Amino acid sequence: MKGCHRPHRHFLRNLFFFFGGLTLLIAGFVFLSVATIKIPDFRSFEERKVVGSTKIYDRTGEILLYDVHQDVRRTVIPYSEMGVNIKNATVAIEDSSFYQHRGIRLKSTLRALLYNLLSGKTLQGGSTITQQIIKNTLLTPEKTATRKIKEWILALKIENVLSKESILETYLNETPYGGNIYGVKEATQSFFNKEPRNLTLAEATYLAAIPKAPTFYSPYGKNREKLDSRKNLVLKRMLDLDFINEKEYIQAQTETVSFRPQEKFGIKAPHFVFFIKEYLEQKYGRDVVENSGLKVITTLDYEMQSKAEEIVLNHALENEKKFGGENGSMVALDPKTGQILVMVGSRDYFDKGIDGNYNVAMAKRQPGSSFKPFVYATAFKAGYTPDSIIFDLPTEFQTTCGVYGR
Repeated sequence: MKGCHRPHRHFLRNLFFFFGGLTLLIAGFVFLSVATIKIPDFRSFEERKVVGSTKIYDRTGEILLYDVHQDVRRTVIPYSEMGVNIKNATVAIEDSSFYQHRGIRLKSTLRALLYNLLSGKTLQGGSTITQQIIKNTLLTPEKTATRKIKEWILALKIENVLSKESILETYLNETPYGGNIYGVKEATQSFFNKEPRNLTLAEATYLAAIPKAPTFYSPYGKNREKLDSRKNLVLKRMLDLDFINEKEYIQAQTETVSFRPQEKFGIKAPHFVFFIKEYLEQKYGRDVVENSGLKVITTLDYEMQSKAEEIVLNHALENEKKFGGENGSMVALDPKTGQILVMVGSRDYFDKGIDGNYNVAMAKRQPGSSFKPFVYATAFKAGYTPDSIIFDLPTEFQTTCGVYGR
């Protein structure tokens, strides 16, 4: 009877050797891969600079006139300003074990390695939040085994030097939400006109649903039902992870969420905006203006500016018909402070036919009679009165350029 157990023992021994050999093979594969590939310098991640958008506003600080980085709209904010709802919603859908792993999920990693060895195809498996940061900042988007191994190694390195809060802060400041919107601050402003910390649970779950495929899940696109389904998936994950309770789950499911109308992001008061941008570059340097994420509050009164633009356009068109004068400009100053309230540099900045982008208001032209008040004011300060008699005689003035007058 004892002999009947030998085939069984033989099978178990072979099975043990098989898996032992497979484990050694995988370990050898990883060792050789790591030994032969060049890992990017991790310091480049720590030292890199995330460029924020420099924004120019009107005098209220509420109306955005121009975003210097039209192609990338991003405002970097600290972890403390992000709000618990968007943090938990993002972790729930993107990386449910974020607070437990050390950069990679071991089971997923081993499964991906095994898949690659057996099939010879590209490594499969979902990336952790840490891996996604590495993939988007230090590595190329190519899908190869070598790049994946680099990603794992760098993810482990990041987890050893950065806190979970710092990693999640980086992710939420850099993840794309569609179009030129990057980071949770710009996303909440664009979609809900809110600060991240003020998002409702339902709004936060919608926001967390978008980054997987920002164009496909855009709230302004044709796949709103798909977005709704993914938002409900985010809620279910949050419930399963005990981020929310049953009551909060039900309330968020039934909450009606309204997105802001999609804006046509462009430029307001263009002549004034570029006048300000040039001034800032001369004073602080172009690099500061381009890359420091400044919030510039100007003196412009946008309500007055809008009316002035309409007036200049209408009168310029009327003058063109009557007199052939095709353009016009206007500047309005606060007489007490000298602040620029209005600057209209032409009837239409974007009209190439009249060189509309040229700022007529800043052109060097003969001031004519508009200069007389300054002459009179200077004379009065010098003691002249309206009764003073001035002889109309040829007068010469010595200037650095020679004699002026006659």
